[in-house]
Amino acid sequence: MSHAFLFFCNLSLLAAALLGLWMLSLGLRNSSIIDIFWGMGFVLVSWSSLALSMNGSAKSILLTLMVSLWGIRLAGYLAWRNVGKPEDYRYAAMRQKHGRQFPFISLFTVFGLQGLLTAVISLPLQVGINGVGSLNAISWLGVALWLIGLTFESVGDCQLARFKAKVSNQGKVMNRGLWRYTRHPNYFGDFLVWWGFFLVAAEPASWWWTIFGPLLMSFLLIRVSGVRLLESSLRSRIDGYEHYVRTTSAFLPWPPAHHS
Repeated sequence: MSHAFLFFCNLSLLAAALLGLWMLSLGLRNSSIIDIFWGMGFVLVSWSSLALSMNGSAKSILLTLMVSLWGIRLAGYLAWRNVGKPEDYRYAAMRQKHGRQFPFISLFTVFGLQGLLTAVISLPLQVGINGVGSLNAISWLGVALWLIGLTFESVGDCQLARFKAKVSNQGKVMNRGLWRYTRHPNYFGDFLVWWGFFLVAAEPASWWWTIFGPLLMSFLLIRVSGVRLLESSLRSRIDGYEHYVRTTSAFLPWPPAHHS
């Protein structure tokens, strides 16, 4: 199957899934459900690519299982954290700003945009699952990066959840465990996961253009919806966060500095 046709099929599948999710969000009056679908969108694309390409190679199956483990864990964690809670402040602010036009605007700027990003970022996965390459040393390096990244994400999320569960920690800085060495172990873990996916999926004829997927994900994590967006909120809400910023690496794990 051609990569272009596979991309069109997956884009159409994502459009249908996100249209249904948008309609559900209208009934719930809560657009935060889109966050839970983020990881599952890549799981959907991976299994769709495996089924459509009818490729039963070890590489294709391994990639699909790696994406599934990552995506299901992320979706499960976000569902546990968000279900039953008020709408995320980002979407609540958009709802207040746009009023009656919010449902229509959210279809394109929230749900439609996420579908397009998922389709583009998953290009290495689609091409790798549809490809004919076999596992090699670079592939196993990718598996190692993925495993380290998944561990960072999982442990970081667990440590943060346990910290927030204590009422005495409300409004305080989480600077323990992995959070002592990086302000965003979950985003750093996600960064490694996606470069791991890329290395497993990479093939001689396509690596140079599918690299756009992990590059775009890295940019989003560091400069757009990840580190930058979250920290702009935390600086005003968390006591002592400015000191935490001065002493702790923003992204790459590093021993904390000792500033007064």
